[in-house]
Amino acid sequence: SALILAAAPPAQLLPIDEASQRPEFFTFRAHLQAAVARHDLDAVLAIVHPTIKNSFGGDDGIDGFRRLWRPTKPDTTLWAELGMVLALGGVFDSEDSFTAPYVFSKWPNQFDSFEHVVLVASDVRIREAPRTDAATLTSLSFAILPVARRPGLIEQEGWTAVQVDGGKVGYVASRLARSPIDYRARFNKIDNRWQLVFLLAGD
Repeated sequence: SALILAAAPPAQLLPIDEASQRPEFFTFRAHLQAAVARHDLDAVLAIVHPTIKNSFGGDDGIDGFRRLWRPTKPDTTLWAELGMVLALGGVFDSEDSFTAPYVFSKWPNQFDSFEHVVLVASDVRIREAPRTDAATLTSLSFAILPVARRPGLIEQEGWTAVQVDGGKVGYVASRLARSPIDYRARFNKIDNRWQLVFLLAGD
């Protein structure tokens, strides 16, 4: 009889959040999340370290933070990006250092961080085309998937092209797929208080 060889299921990266291991950090983060939700710039700037690393281009410090994020502008992406970083958990690198999100801090080294994304929810629908009414190819939970890069792919705002089932191209809502080189943050306890020492993307 013919053997049917099913494609191996994709590797997963399950969410992890160690914040509650240190109640004082957990409380600090909850206050910061509330400040981000109400767009309280003073509260956010109060926890930004004076020499914060903002990019790999050397534009560091609080003035660089203001220049890059333009936090007083209506179209700033600071609130959305920092809010998402904080929402996606993270891990303690040491007693006094917390790195978020888990997508960056726990990324498995065997997967090229430029060529893969991870689904950050369960039962995420992978669709045949980049629209919500397209047929579903498969549903996956917390799966690590190769990014699809080939001629003729449909580029659509808000959608990410991925490879499933041994190379088939599908589309996933971008808010549910995250790259490890998207924005990430580190908080260090310095002078007895938690401070944001980097918030950057890229490599």
